Amino acid sequence: MAPADSRSRPGNLHPTRRGMLLACGLFGLSALGLPAHATGYPDKPIRLVVPFPAGGATDLMARTMGQKLAERLGQAVIIDNRAGAGGGIGAEAVATAAPDGYTLLFATMGSLTINPSLYKNLRYDPAKSFEPITLTHNTSNLLVVNPDVPAKSVADLIELARKKPGELTFASAGNGTTSHLSGELFKSLAKVDLTHVPYKGSAPAMTDFLGGRTSMMFDTASNFVEYVKTGKVRPLGLTGRKRLPTMPNVPTISETPGMAGYEMSLWLGVLAPAGTPSNIVAKLHDEIGAAMSSPDIVRQMADAGIEVRLSTSKEFAALIRADTAKWSEVVKRSGVRLD
Repeated sequence: MAPADSRSRPGNLHPTRRGMLLACGLFGLSALGLPAHATGYPDKPIRLVVPFPAGGATDLMARTMGQKLAERLGQAVIIDNRAGAGGGIGAEAVATAAPDGYTLLFATMGSLTINPSLYKNLRYDPAKSFEPITLTHNTSNLLVVNPDVPAKSVADLIELARKKPGELTFASAGNGTTSHLSGELFKSLAKVDLTHVPYKGSAPAMTDFLGGRTSMMFDTASNFVEYVKTGKVRPLGLTGRKRLPTMPNVPTISETPGMAGYEMSLWLGVLAPAGTPSNIVAKLHDEIGAAMSSPDIVRQMADAGIEVRLSTSKEFAALIRADTAKWSEVVKRSGVRLD
């Protein structure tokens, strides 16, 4: 019997036929918009870089989201804390990582839209170094005053500040932080003179504020919940775009006549390095959205005064551009530079 033609045996395809089949397979994947190397994504753990220390509010939000996302993807989501330079060190680490979907950034609005105006030698471009995936969280700073400050509303505070220019002081977590720039934006729109007192972090700023050594403070609303309940501080207004369920009687600052343009929304979101395949970005967008929409996540965030806020990739990119321009002007007026 004549031997079988070796070209018909499995594994012994003629080079030309093998090449044609391979080409057809790759073409089929491309036609579906699925690069051949990405069809099994994810097939290993994902690293989520948090550009702030472990234990803080940003870190806790990342860990809660990461756990839910890991359950959906079937792969571990490892939290990698890279603190420093107002979130810049972590952002740079992701900007220079391989664009394969296995290194992601959990960014704050400060690290993406304020840092470009604060740091002269920033090593990443928020508009070019990343692929925005989706917004995830939104919260607000709260303007509070000491009980001995005779102001019951934002309008009262503005009137008092105009009568006593430079006498009222506001504590912040440091130059260029959102607690600082919340005050600078307030000064600009209200046309008042307040004296800024920067500290090295929220904790020492709050200690002095609660001790009566400064008149007022802008800081994360959740930090003041207990102090508001006990009457140690008086809440006047929220810096965000809407009231919080945990403080329904506290208006936004923008509700005050003449302050309609005021907003300091503290948003957070997830981004990948620029060049990450579009199908991976789309998958992450859908899975993160589903994870953040879980009733237990929504409830947990609401209890902490945090809103789950999702977006399309294009909406996220547009927000980054708009807020970068906005805070550039505020930083310029404040005269702050951190080189």
